[in-house]
Amino acid sequence: MHAITPTILFSPHILYLSQTPEVITAALSGQALALEDAQPLRDDVSTDEITPIAILTHFDEKLGAYPYTGFRVAGQTPIPVDAIRASDIEVVVAGKRYGKGSSREHSPAAERLAGVRLVIAKSFERIYRQNADNIGLLTSTDFSLVDRIRAGETINLEELVAGRDALAAAILRGGGLLAFGKAHLSNVAPAHTATATTPQTLFEKIVARHALSTTVTSASPAIGDGAFVRADWRFIHEYYTGMAAHMLHAAFGKPLTLKEPESIIVFEDHTSYVEESPAHVIGGLIPNVHRMVQAQRNFASDYRLRTHRTLTEAEARLDDGSNVAGISHAMMAEHYALPGQLVVGTDSHTTHSGALGCAAFGVGTTDMANAFVTGAVRLTVPPSLLVILDGRIETGITAKDVVLHLLAQPYIRSGGGVGKVFEFAGPAVAHLSTDERATFTNMCAELGGFTGIVAPDAETVRFLKERRGIDFQIEAWMQSDAGASYAETIRIDCSAVPAMVAAPGDPGNGIALDQVEHRTSVDIAYGGSCTAGKREDFDHYHEVLRWAADRGLRIAPGVQLFLQFGTTAVRDYCIAAGYLDAFERVGARLLQPSCGACGNCGPGGSSRADQVTVSAINRNFPGRGGPGNVWLASPPTVAASAIAGQLTSFAELKQKHA
Repeated sequence: MHAITPTILFSPHILYLSQTPEVITAALSGQALALEDAQPLRDDVSTDEITPIAILTHFDEKLGAYPYTGFRVAGQTPIPVDAIRASDIEVVVAGKRYGKGSSREHSPAAERLAGVRLVIAKSFERIYRQNADNIGLLTSTDFSLVDRIRAGETINLEELVAGRDALAAAILRGGGLLAFGKAHLSNVAPAHTATATTPQTLFEKIVARHALSTTVTSASPAIGDGAFVRADWRFIHEYYTGMAAHMLHAAFGKPLTLKEPESIIVFEDHTSYVEESPAHVIGGLIPNVHRMVQAQRNFASDYRLRTHRTLTEAEARLDDGSNVAGISHAMMAEHYALPGQLVVGTDSHTTHSGALGCAAFGVGTTDMANAFVTGAVRLTVPPSLLVILDGRIETGITAKDVVLHLLAQPYIRSGGGVGKVFEFAGPAVAHLSTDERATFTNMCAELGGFTGIVAPDAETVRFLKERRGIDFQIEAWMQSDAGASYAETIRIDCSAVPAMVAAPGDPGNGIALDQVEHRTSVDIAYGGSCTAGKREDFDHYHEVLRWAADRGLRIAPGVQLFLQFGTTAVRDYCIAAGYLDAFERVGARLLQPSCGACGNCGPGGSSRADQVTVSAINRNFPGRGGPGNVWLASPPTVAASAIAGQLTSFAELKQKHA
């Protein structure tokens, strides 16, 4: 990356991501439009729409052909391949919460490689904006810039970094994080921070204990400050490793000297079923996937990094139980993360491990590449929200239902949680298993949060002993102090939360299932993913499907039910518990541990726009899980709907067959 010039003249030809397809088509054809002509703008543009997962097999200049090819509005995808690169568009304008969803740096990289230099939006998701900073793509929330750019006015860089923390501004002035790290982070050391004089949250305590002293950041950063921290664990998976290796070798040469390589873990967890992924098969992308996987294997071999590989169906039949594999963030909770630690990974659902009382958050490829060679992980210190879960979750209702209820709250829908730490506490949390707590922390990615965290307690100790054989001792500091400061406190009466679903398009489209008047018929039911492929999730699937099997019921005609284990430990638990009999009797297809339909990475995704899926995954943005419509639901609702052939709760299924 090269330093950005102090003054910038942008092309006046602007692309507005409008709710009206004709506006977009007009801009692509060269028409000059004013901001008022483009209203209303699309909110919630996700990274799945900016760069659909099928094109993530590219990790170089080829990405420039694909920005916005998944962008959907009014049932259309109006931006074809190479449309941006073939235009003189340098500025893109959108609404609120731009860059929702996946941590994929491919999105800002594709925009920049296509010629986009500035994205203006009402607000940005945290990981997207940090990724953009790291590669020198400018972002702004100042809509007064639009008319000035259209008028041909030169814009000063300092205007574009105004309001950003000092570290973000410095990285942008320098043209990106790798150049910045090379100049400033060659010799970082742990900060010797003074004992806090004011009450702190658990997250703040963990950050303080992991802070690094650099020449450009404070050793005691306040909320809103840019900082660098060390991580106890850094992990990456195959959709990011090739890109990281490519940029590192370009910047630093070969071979690299990696910082503390023993704390780096490499996961192959997205591609074991790619030959059955409609998006990859139809797009002719299977060879690209194999090259991407091989690039990761080469990098891990060259630097002797610890690696976990998922199993194909054929490999699983020969597995003697010695292979330990699964979805990366689920594996981190099962095998590595501990209370009080700091964990970073190249996935927005790295937050999963926050259920154990650690600070776990997702980063982009450049952040991880920089952390590989410097040991320094960048963050802007976030404020915290306290979510108090009162009451007790009713029988048949799960943490997934509560999260969908929380996502539908106006404060969250309006972006109130963006970039914040969600600290979950209260009576309901105390009664939840670690698996269920992980559903909350995992889906902080959908809540817009920086991460989620639950203070460790007796349940955490039980989990670590049962699952990992660890006799863990909770230290006195591992909780938030009385009087710690929170940006907001949200209370949810869990005893009043019913079975929930989220209508297609956004996880925030939550509605009580009994309020859904037209019970949509379903073609596909999918139970799995990091969110819903845990042991307790499979307890729920089994409860419903055993009940159905004992009554001679099978999945409804025309419906496919897929159950995919999150890790090999979950699979082995289900085998030992005798669950597979009921699953097979109702006609479910069982899938080996991997990220699957959730990321268009295997069976369970739709292949046609007219198909309807009910899924226990975490997000249902346009294009996520295929071209069809995806309803989000809890594990028992997914299983019951598969038997009924339409959206149905377990309670309703039992009433129907009483």
